[in-house]
Amino acid sequence: MKLRDLVYGLYARRVEGRLDHDQVPKHIGVILDGNRRWARASGGTTEQGHKAGASKIQEMLGWCSETDVEVVTLWMLSTDNLDRPEEELKPLLTIIEGAVRDLAADGRWRVHHVGNRDLLPSRTQTVLKEAERDTEHIDGILVNVAVGYGGRQEIADAVRSLLLDHATKGTSFEELAEVVDIDLIAEHLYTRGQPDPDLVIRTSGEQRLSGFMLWQSAHSEYYFCEVFWPAFRKVDFLRALRDYAARHRRYGN
Repeated sequence: MKLRDLVYGLYARRVEGRLDHDQVPKHIGVILDGNRRWARASGGTTEQGHKAGASKIQEMLGWCSETDVEVVTLWMLSTDNLDRPEEELKPLLTIIEGAVRDLAADGRWRVHHVGNRDLLPSRTQTVLKEAERDTEHIDGILVNVAVGYGGRQEIADAVRSLLLDHATKGTSFEELAEVVDIDLIAEHLYTRGQPDPDLVIRTSGEQRLSGFMLWQSAHSEYYFCEVFWPAFRKVDFLRALRDYAARHRRYGN
């Protein structure tokens, strides 16, 4: 074992030992950013970067299971990503499909897709549907896989779903205008029935949401981590939880 690894392990245990489990966020959203930059810095290919990022997911979920987290939302592919060149998008989708299959096969996680499924290739849609079906009985961490996801797209889809729902009930626009409120719109989000994220983590040093869970993150705490996603370590995760626990959430009060 290298000296650096020994020191890192000791430091990680020290941070974990001081963590207040009563202050752990129940829902964590993660923007998995930096795969391509990690690959360039390592002298690898973009595809290798995405594969390294996919392999980090199970490790991170294991850390979550050790710290009483109940829901994790992983932003794996945005609607903007769908505009990437075919030579990058096709292997990326294959890697994502493999990661989703691995999550479902693990047996510890309940997988739920968030995003506009109609924007995705039929093969990817099938993988997501099967993962949800095969894990719906599991009483473990709920893992939202955000694939083909965009915050604005979600809100537009929620409004569309709300309008169609009330159209089938014969509700007039005037009647709908009288009853529509925040809770009614929330019932049509991809994450309906789930708690909003307490903490949103973004790797790679970028300090913006880029459209991630715009509706749900109104009162979330944010933690921006400098490391690229494939290099994200347990100590980085624990630091995020420690930082979250030290904050005083006011919810606008």
